[in-house]
Amino acid sequence: MKHNSSDRTARLAQSDIRAMTLACAKVNGINMSQGVCDTPVPEVVIRGAKQAMDQGYNIYSRFDGIAELREAIAKKMEDFNLIKADPETNITVSAGATGSFQATCMALLNPGDEIIFFEPFYAYHIQAVIAVDAVPRYVTMRAPEWTFDIKELERAVSPRTKAIVVNTPGNPSGKVFTQRELEQVAECARRHDLMVITDEIYEYFVFDGREHVSMASLPNMSDRTITIGGYSKTFSITGWRIGYSVAEAKWAKAIGAMSDVLYVCAPTPLQHGVAAGIRELSDSFYADLAKEHQQKRDRFCRALDKAGMPPSVPQGAYYVLADVSRLPGKTGRERAMYLLDKTGVAGVPGEAFFTGSEGSRFMRFCMAKMDDDLEQASEHIEKLG
Repeated sequence: MKHNSSDRTARLAQSDIRAMTLACAKVNGINMSQGVCDTPVPEVVIRGAKQAMDQGYNIYSRFDGIAELREAIAKKMEDFNLIKADPETNITVSAGATGSFQATCMALLNPGDEIIFFEPFYAYHIQAVIAVDAVPRYVTMRAPEWTFDIKELERAVSPRTKAIVVNTPGNPSGKVFTQRELEQVAECARRHDLMVITDEIYEYFVFDGREHVSMASLPNMSDRTITIGGYSKTFSITGWRIGYSVAEAKWAKAIGAMSDVLYVCAPTPLQHGVAAGIRELSDSFYADLAKEHQQKRDRFCRALDKAGMPPSVPQGAYYVLADVSRLPGKTGRERAMYLLDKTGVAGVPGEAFFTGSEGSRFMRFCMAKMDDDLEQASEHIEKLG
């Protein structure tokens, strides 16, 4: 048959995250591979969505989101992120943060444009760039603190470089960029006239007294930064697909046009639920969220240490990269399958987050599990020690 898939599709790799999720389901294991976040959803968020459905908000919303949600995001951005955003011209609600990132790539990037990523990276970011025929370049971060050399970032810039991607708190590393590190990246971006695209969806998941700093809050960075966030993780609604981008008006217009083509709009009643959550949940909710996940981190990292798989203890987000080089196998996938077979716990092979062989010694685990499931996984892991 002469009809084949597009060249673009051929360049996209199957997600190791989803592959391990399927393998885990076959053995009825504990899925710590996919960031599904199966912790409870705040009641106010559920109630807001149900009320919207009952009141008839079941048709398309405006392509960039309902006014109530854009206004709630604008207030949150000013209060928490220290970024002023006009809900009419700067904010685009889309189908999850991943959808916002894809729309941003389609709106801003041309074939051959180079985009700089910090490695380890979130694989879906790379796939989004490849899907628009842009070219990823990499700056290495080094375990266990995932530090980087600013000189290496400078060397990665070429005449074709269009943007730098900053994911903080980071998936899979758990790295929280310090203000000093962000200032260094910002200075590089200004000097070379680059855009910065940030993924800040884990902004409330920061540990050990750290603070989340948004790139666009730094001097002279708001006009060249696309800030991407969402509530899939914060409200434990990964299946709702409610994300957003905040950008200077001309960029927001382009991103909105692409989001309209890709998704038409995010689910209307679910937007109402998220807006209710942003408006009504107090600061204590977010403080408790960070405290709860720090406790989950500490419990699981103890188990990894006991099993002889030392973790790079995450500073934020809800993932941990562990050194699993002691497990049998030559590749990360072989080690992940061994671990699943012996413990019933599924992790993601490290190669999903690295370009070279370095990834084979790591495995990523998602810790956003109910306490009983996390305890069971920890006990199973500890038996390897």
